[in-house]
Amino acid sequence: MRNRSLLCASLLTVASLIFNGCGAPHGLDFITISPANQSLVVGQTSQYTAIGTFGNAKRTSTQTVTSGLTWSSNTPSVATIDANGVVSAVGAGTTTITATAQAFNGPSTASATLTVTAPTGSGGGIGGEQLLSMVVVPGSITTNNLLGTGQFLAYGTFSTPPLVQDVTNGINHNGYVAPVKWISDAPYIFPVSSYGATGTTGSTGGLATAVGTGGANIYVVAANPDGTVVYSPSVTFNCPYVAYDPGDPTKTPPVQPTLGSCNDHTIASGLLVTLTVWNAGLNTSNWLLTAPSATGTPNVINCGPGVSAGATSVCTASYPLGTTVLITAPAQSGVQFGGWSYNCTPTIPVTAAGPNQCKVVLGTDPTASNDSVGAIFN
Repeated sequence: MRNRSLLCASLLTVASLIFNGCGAPHGLDFITISPANQSLVVGQTSQYTAIGTFGNAKRTSTQTVTSGLTWSSNTPSVATIDANGVVSAVGAGTTTITATAQAFNGPSTASATLTVTAPTGSGGGIGGEQLLSMVVVPGSITTNNLLGTGQFLAYGTFSTPPLVQDVTNGINHNGYVAPVKWISDAPYIFPVSSYGATGTTGSTGGLATAVGTGGANIYVVAANPDGTVVYSPSVTFNCPYVAYDPGDPTKTPPVQPTLGSCNDHTIASGLLVTLTVWNAGLNTSNWLLTAPSATGTPNVINCGPGVSAGATSVCTASYPLGTTVLITAPAQSGVQFGGWSYNCTPTIPVTAAGPNQCKVVLGTDPTASNDSVGAIFN
């Protein structure tokens, strides 16, 4: 009886294999994605679906294979797409969305066309947040050393929150960084770097270098995806001409001569670096920034309009080269903190209500003579 049961079970298994074509589909032949064409408005998201076609000995079948593929957009400034096929419309334009999967006979790819349009009345800004204007701080930097540098910062004002953003190294939206271009009107004497660009000094944006005497106007340019271009007002970077004074050897002790123009003496370890701290946000009434001296004396920087005695709206202090400075933005009634400039590292999590703190190491470039740090208060 037992042998008869085993025989029946075996016959049923064979029959199942025959009728089902040796089980479930076992090899991916190719993929398609849907929708093949679609239009989105900047700021919208959409789900793409990938359908895989499988084959076996008797018949083919299809099933959804959206996850586990490689998704890409050939123009990230128009749209980005994540690993699950969710696309985000970033800026006006057209891009190709591609999915790639490993099929039975090698990679299989499928593409779709996505058109992104600007929201009505938005002007087509990045992520729907039209860049309205930019400002560069400080308004002027002067160095007396050949190869001396000055760090400028750029802030952009947008039509939708966050209204003010640090754009020194580009405009960050949903992980895609739209570039900005730093320009000097004397690029061979006073070059200024753009982040990620080749042939410029430094790896950050807004770093100006003096390789001669005189001065230059510095400004920054950015483009909205609809083609509108935004220019900042210009600021100045100088390495001034100073006539050589031979001194007076008849005096006791002799009068030392004045060093010449934009002198090229060796940068000493005791060189002082000038730190300038700025508020680049919309709040101009009750923000506050503080920083101790190099010896720990409290609040050599005490920056904020009318908050306390001695406070000013722009702060400057000198520190030895290489000093680490902690800059604090204490909690202030009615103040919404918007963030630090890229070159000041938060030491505590950034919150809108505060307090907030960041640290900057001054003069990381051995020829640096000026550093700038910014905070955003809205």
